[in-house]
Amino acid sequence: MILYTILPEEVLYPVDETVFTKQRLVNCGGCDLVVEATPDNEYKVVRILSSDPQHYLQYQPGQKVIIH
Repeated sequence: MILYTILPEEVLYPVDETVFTKQRLVNCGGCDLVVEATPDNEYKVVRILSSDPQHYLQYQPGQKVIIH
């Protein structure tokens, strides 16, 4: 089946809400990040919530960061 729509995939096929319970919003170096905890006391960057291009050079999705 082909579905022609302008809606994002997340709206059409919602993700299980347990995925979002593991995520946190943190401020790291003046940049808001959505991170997910990893078993080794680090956090993996899921999303960068900034409009500053320098933040995208400093942080990338999937990168591990340590938050104090």
